[in-house]
Amino acid sequence: MPETFDLSRLGAWSELPFFGQPLERIAAGLDGPFLPPPVLTFRALECTQPQDVRAVILGQDPYHTPGKADGLAFSIPDAFGGRLDSLGNILKELESDLGVARRRTSLQDWADGGVLLLNTALTVPPHAPKAHAKLGWSALVSEVLAHLSDRPRAFLLWGAPAQAYSNQLDTRHLVLRSPHPSPLSAHRGFFGSRPFSKVNQWLIDQGERPIDWAGA
Repeated sequence: MPETFDLSRLGAWSELPFFGQPLERIAAGLDGPFLPPPVLTFRALECTQPQDVRAVILGQDPYHTPGKADGLAFSIPDAFGGRLDSLGNILKELESDLGVARRRTSLQDWADGGVLLLNTALTVPPHAPKAHAKLGWSALVSEVLAHLSDRPRAFLLWGAPAQAYSNQLDTRHLVLRSPHPSPLSAHRGFFGSRPFSKVNQWLIDQGERPIDWAGA
């Protein structure tokens, strides 16, 4: 494996076929700097192992502003201090849905609580959104979804790239589709979609504990 990525913390995810030649081809195609940095590229998988996944939030690609993407979809380091964009709209919907006024921007607690925060592309060049959309990351996303089909789970597909994977999910799962929460599209149906309460009610109906979306 090229030195670009450190795969030592993948745990059970390392068994996916993607972490062979498919990743080698992607690494060979990365001809410049990308975000998040290599040490954080697979952080979503590292933080939430397959057996712990209760819900999946699938987005588009990482933030393309340096220092903003932290390897968890939609998450932003607490010390970032800049515009929240998509995350800001997610937090607005969270407050509207559950009355939760979340201030933390890092979503590490969601990952720790069983929410896999994955994008349909795991890298992006600085200031070039969607530039890696066809680099080959779709193979990883498909393998992750197939691996998670062993039992019912909740899937939140935000935006057209994420919704394109809905045909890979059967009726055992809760599948919630909505526009992407970005400032360009949130008003087209993300606001008012109430994804957080819907996931928690579904989990309760499955006999599972709800997710603590508020965090500490």
